[in-house]
Amino acid sequence: MTESRSSAAAQHTADVVILGAGPAGLVLANLLRANGIDCVVLERADRTHLGARARAGFLAANTVRILERHGLAEGLHRHGREHATCEFRTEDGRFRLDYGSLGRGERHTVYPQQDLVTDLLARYLADGGRLCFGTEALAVLDADSAQPSVTAREADGRPVRWRARYVAGCDGRHGAARRSLPTGAIRRYHRDHQVSWLGLLTEAPPSMDAVGYAVHERGFAGHMARTPEVTRYYLQCERGSSPGLWSEERIWDELALRMRATDYGPLNRGSIVQRTVVDLQSDVLEPLRHGALFLAGDAASLLSPSAAKGANLAVLEAELLAEALVDDLVHGDRAGLARYSERCLAHVWRAQEFSQWMIRLLHAAPGAHDASSFHNSLRRSRIEALRTSRSQQHWFAEHYVGV
Repeated sequence: MTESRSSAAAQHTADVVILGAGPAGLVLANLLRANGIDCVVLERADRTHLGARARAGFLAANTVRILERHGLAEGLHRHGREHATCEFRTEDGRFRLDYGSLGRGERHTVYPQQDLVTDLLARYLADGGRLCFGTEALAVLDADSAQPSVTAREADGRPVRWRARYVAGCDGRHGAARRSLPTGAIRRYHRDHQVSWLGLLTEAPPSMDAVGYAVHERGFAGHMARTPEVTRYYLQCERGSSPGLWSEERIWDELALRMRATDYGPLNRGSIVQRTVVDLQSDVLEPLRHGALFLAGDAASLLSPSAAKGANLAVLEAELLAEALVDDLVHGDRAGLARYSERCLAHVWRAQEFSQWMIRLLHAAPGAHDASSFHNSLRRSRIEALRTSRSQQHWFAEHYVGV
């Protein structure tokens, strides 16, 4: 990539420049800071927006262990709620799985991602960490050299350049880290599942004490509690739908229909405070490194939300990258950095496989042709196996909670 030079650009240095203040970036920053490594986080958003950005809320057992191991779990222990049950509703009835008593006997902790980010941010800043809000990373330069750098634009529009020994790209699939990868340096695996969801955040108490998965001829509907006052719902919608296309009344009526509220109890309705259309896609880069640039979180891989793995992978990758950077920068051992991509990708592909399985389980194929009928019959068989087979239930539980 050609550097755009400007004599007006301010010059700064850090051992590690971290792009993005999501779960991956902030866990990494806290772990590096705790080991005495000079790092800085560049974040495009301001602090208020960062703490209000609603995302996932299901933390896997291993994610909780990682946060506990590094003293970052105080908030989730105080406000998080353990969860271990999911319910499936189909044309053949409903059934529940107490997945916390199956597989490895592990549970999720429900803790909104914006609350976790707020905790991680507060801890990092309280410990003297450097974080530049309102700073948009533009490009990673010379990643294949001994002196990589990041060009950025500060909130007032002034250019700035950060020189580093390493750069951690934790800035998502559209961030500067991915954009800066040279053609041919990384292989991209991509799949569009041709399924879209209308994601809804509602100011309404949960309508059930389980995660709800409803399979209906009109499309999938999902119920996920976030707090005692807030619930996230999903509605399968047509590709290209506008988030504002449906009225609140129509949304609630459609949710009630697909979740079979007439049979199993009414939904607690409330204001819909956030809408977004999510196209279910899978995306993996391989390897997760180009020279001194390392990828983590959504910059490394994108999963559909069907299996709630994204934030959990991000935290795991941040710990693995922190360990490798500490080994190099503190102990002079680069073996961890050489193995980082391989170690992460083993977890990424396993999560992708389960995500694919969930997509096939929850969504009927469109149309009435032979291939659709075959897919839909298989889907019905999978659900029946999950309802009746103890071994299938153990498999589901292990992969549902595991990362």
